[in-house]
Amino acid sequence: MNGPRGSIVAAIAAASVLLTASANAQEVKHFRFAYDQPKTTGYGILGDIFADKLKALSKGTMLIDQYPGAQLGQEPQVLQLVKAGDVEFCISSSANAATLSPQAGVMSMHFLFRSEAHLIKAIADPGVSTAVKTMISDTVQGAHVIALATLGLRHMYARREIRKIEDMKGLKVRVQATPTEDTMFPAYGAQIVHMPFGSVYTSLQTGVVDVAENGINVYLANKHYEVAPVLSLTEHEANNSLVWVSDKLWNSLTPEQQGWVQAAADEVNRSQPAKAVELEHQSLEKLKSIGVKVVADVDKSGFTAIADPYLDKLAKELGPYAEKIKTLIRAIN
Repeated sequence: MNGPRGSIVAAIAAASVLLTASANAQEVKHFRFAYDQPKTTGYGILGDIFADKLKALSKGTMLIDQYPGAQLGQEPQVLQLVKAGDVEFCISSSANAATLSPQAGVMSMHFLFRSEAHLIKAIADPGVSTAVKTMISDTVQGAHVIALATLGLRHMYARREIRKIEDMKGLKVRVQATPTEDTMFPAYGAQIVHMPFGSVYTSLQTGVVDVAENGINVYLANKHYEVAPVLSLTEHEANNSLVWVSDKLWNSLTPEQQGWVQAAADEVNRSQPAKAVELEHQSLEKLKSIGVKVVADVDKSGFTAIADPYLDKLAKELGPYAEKIKTLIRAIN
């Protein structure tokens, strides 16, 4: 069709296509999902499980944009951004969650988890997950927890071996800023140093700290082995994480959308722990292949003799939620 009328019809048709495209574009929403570890860690596994499940359930209308490697800030800062509604989702360690809800420190208690198998089972347990969600819901405003996850067990690394508790005496250890850590490492005879995770590499390099502690894959992915080439498998603590959602976002979602988000989070809770621990095993083999010295036969008896009496004491001091969570975890076989 030619002439003025044809041009008008074509223009209307083009506008109609644009409007349809615009309507469709409005239906697709992108959400920021922030965490401070590289994408190659268990946090990336978590992010992918959550993003894939949410995309599938929402038929592509709710999409997750991952911001790994502290692009949006270290965990304590990102938690504040989520509370303010400036970031929609984030992962935090249970230790950093304790900056908002001190009782979350229970997840960082030493030798609370007896083994990797116990850890996987406990973090994936719906009862433990519900207890942690309830604790956060009752103690934090602006955000809430939708899932638990783990990066496996934590170990110590340095330029020297740590084979027994006596090897800790007088060493400066970078610890997470929780009352649990502040109590336990001095009890082992060490000195504690607080600093953001991003400062650990240079602090090990310059001798500001003698020892750091974290999961195997975190140690590998952040190349901490370059400045602390001896990894001692102390298994003293679990590297647990909480997945947070901003209440601002949550309250803006329809009940159906909230259901999709929670179902995606439940999938994380179920399947991420075992995958993260498998990544730990792969990372250990990689570290051995590049020449890192791994001390596998650490005598943990001296550590546990000191730590065990603190489990009940610290949980009670932290509060009733912490006591309940500790009891639930210890009861899992």
